[in-house]
Amino acid sequence: MSVNVDMVKCACADCVCIVSPDKAVQAEGRAFCSDNCANHHEASAGCDHAGCPCHG
Repeated sequence: MSVNVDMVKCACADCVCIVSPDKAVQAEGRAFCSDNCANHHEASAGCDHAGCPCHG
């Protein structure tokens, strides 16, 4: 039996974004929705996706 995953939650704890594993930013072996989340918000807070309460 095999399972295909089409969408996953961003690995950032505060983020509510869902992203395709193929289009995700990969870092530390995890899938993130943006560079901001993948870099632990070193450059700025939030992921810049509308409606997301993520603040890093």
